[in-house]
Amino acid sequence: MSGRDSEAAAAKEGAEMNATAGTDLLTLLVEEDGAGMRLDQWLSAQMAPDYSRSRIQALIKAGAVQIDQVPVSDQKRKLGVGQSVTIDVPPAQDPEPQGENIPLDVLFEDEHLIVINKPAGLVVHPGAGNWTGTLVNALIHHCSQSLSGIGGVKRPGIVHRLDKDTSGVMVAAKTDQAHRVLSDAFADHGRSGDLERAYLALVWGTPDRATGTIDAALGRASDRVRRAVVRETREDARHAVTHYAVAETFGDKTAPSASLVECTLETGRTHQIRVHMAHLGHPVIGDADYGQAFRTKANRLAEPLRAQVVAFPRQALHAWLLGFSHPVTGEPMRFEAPPPADMAALLAGFRAL
Repeated sequence: MSGRDSEAAAAKEGAEMNATAGTDLLTLLVEEDGAGMRLDQWLSAQMAPDYSRSRIQALIKAGAVQIDQVPVSDQKRKLGVGQSVTIDVPPAQDPEPQGENIPLDVLFEDEHLIVINKPAGLVVHPGAGNWTGTLVNALIHHCSQSLSGIGGVKRPGIVHRLDKDTSGVMVAAKTDQAHRVLSDAFADHGRSGDLERAYLALVWGTPDRATGTIDAALGRASDRVRRAVVRETREDARHAVTHYAVAETFGDKTAPSASLVECTLETGRTHQIRVHMAHLGHPVIGDADYGQAFRTKANRLAEPLRAQVVAFPRQALHAWLLGFSHPVTGEPMRFEAPPPADMAALLAGFRAL
């Protein structure tokens, strides 16, 4: 064994002893392939996939990294052959949101991720007006024994969201690695991978074309909460593309009163399907934000369907399909969930026209 190999083995043994002693102190030796690399880049490569680069940079800034037993705070510090880098990783902190025993419809779960069928009415993440009773609170409780420190905090990694009143399939990460890989996949919107997302929307009327693409930039509306189709040149404009296909029509064949439309996303903007369908002239039934102008259409329906539509408490939008590659194994995964009882009953009412 060479001297360098002996030093590496000793460093590894020391790290193992520290781990056995219940500490998070790890010492690594810089070899030839690390010479000249930035400290944060090298450490990120050494500690992947358990720690993200942003997490490493935060630890360096916090003074948790030493080179040859001298603390260093410069993440751009260049490394030399034979230097020893010691990193003191603090244990993951408890999450700020507290776990709550909220029932979950779990479609799949392992040590890396969890897939659930989110009910309508459940907010995804704590925020103003919704600090408790959210999906994050439910996941912290459900996954409390299996969550690792995402960004240094024991919390589920939310990689995509559904509106409060939109139901359907969601995935959340349990580890930094899963969070990073899934976040990249959702940011890419399936353009270079196999991410697949499909929604069912019950809309007023029916589009002129059975299939089509809505390519219209979205930006903030005047009230800051809603979104609107805006000019691409506007500063807050965000590219947004939705593909749709009419799956079923209801009522008069020449002028259907409503349609069931399947929407797939090429981008993932806030309220994207709801704004795009309203822009097309066929807002989602029950959408109080983007379908107000169509509320009187319910008056043209016969009872009991008219009463069903008036009483329906949310937008009739459901994320029925989610497909992706497992962030660790690479295995293709595909999950489906039928529309929940309230939307299924509404669909049955329209089918009875």
